[in-house]
Amino acid sequence: MKIQAYLAFNGNCQQALNYYANLFGAEVKNRETYEDKKMDVPASYRQKLQHAELSGKNIHIMAYDAAPDTPITHGNQIHMAIDVENSEKAKEVFSELSKGGQIHHNFMEREWGYFGRCTDQFGINWMVNSKI
Repeated sequence: MKIQAYLAFNGNCQQALNYYANLFGAEVKNRETYEDKKMDVPASYRQKLQHAELSGKNIHIMAYDAAPDTPITHGNQIHMAIDVENSEKAKEVFSELSKGGQIHHNFMEREWGYFGRCTDQFGINWMVNSKI
C-alpha cells in the first residue's frame, strides 16, 4: 500500500510545483494540460495542469488545477509533513514555506524535537519537523 498527497490548485499549479521543485530539489514530471482532453473547460484554461507530479529524493506529490466548475475550499483537512535531517535545514525550509503565507506555530524546539506549522502562499498547510 502507498499513500500520497494529491493537491488541488485554482489555476496556479505550475507556479506552485516550480516553487516546490526549487525548494526541495525535485522535478516536475508527467505534466499534462487540459489542451487535448475532451473536457468542457474554457479556452483560457486549456494550458492549466490537468495532472502533474513532483518527484525527487524522498518526495512524491501529485497535483492539478481543478476545473473552473470545481470550487476549491481552502481548509485544514490536509497538511504536508516534512521530516528534515537537521534543525538548521528545517528552519530554512520552514522560513521559505512561510514567506507570503501564514505561520500557525513558530518553528521552535518542542518536546519531540523542532517543529513549525504554516500555510504557504498557495494555501497549502505544512508541518516541518526535525529531531536534532
